[in-house]
Amino acid sequence: MSQRFTVFIDDREAASPVTAALMRMPDIRVQVQRLAVGDYQVDDALLFERKTLLDLTQSIKDGRLYRQGLRLASASARGVVNLEGSSRDLAQSRMPREAIQGALVTLTLSFGIPLLRSANPEETAALILLAARQGRAHASGSLPRPGHRPRGKPRVQSRVLQGLPKIGPERAKRLIDHF
Repeated sequence: MSQRFTVFIDDREAASPVTAALMRMPDIRVQVQRLAVGDYQVDDALLFERKTLLDLTQSIKDGRLYRQGLRLASASARGVVNLEGSSRDLAQSRMPREAIQGALVTLTLSFGIPLLRSANPEETAALILLAARQGRAHASGSLPRPGHRPRGKPRVQSRVLQGLPKIGPERAKRLIDHF
């Protein structure tokens, strides 16, 4: 059973290769419209600002990054900045590494905006879908339990039983042995 998501895409991103990749995904329904903040909004929950690494450096130079970051941090949906590209893209910008790091520290620590990385538009689209799925799982309370996943039927059964209240390893073993 697949989950369907609606992704609202800012009309200024309509011709983006990320938009094309999202449109090819069967679990995504795309609506293009003007967004006040961000480039991609998943349902009413997540708001993505996509930056190629070259655009990141340009937006640092002209101050646009900080204005966008403040608006993203103030939005009702959870804001995320996705940086797309490779270190070769940054080398073309000739911006000092310290300036880039300082801007990323401001976005993440001062504004509280999570930062995700992707190599290309297809990976950006896949990351948007992955974040949407995990966001829904988190909202419904189905978070993964910590620890490694066991292999083998008896170990899986024991782990499932131990996830129930008042059932530890010994009680789980007795239940498995009994049934």
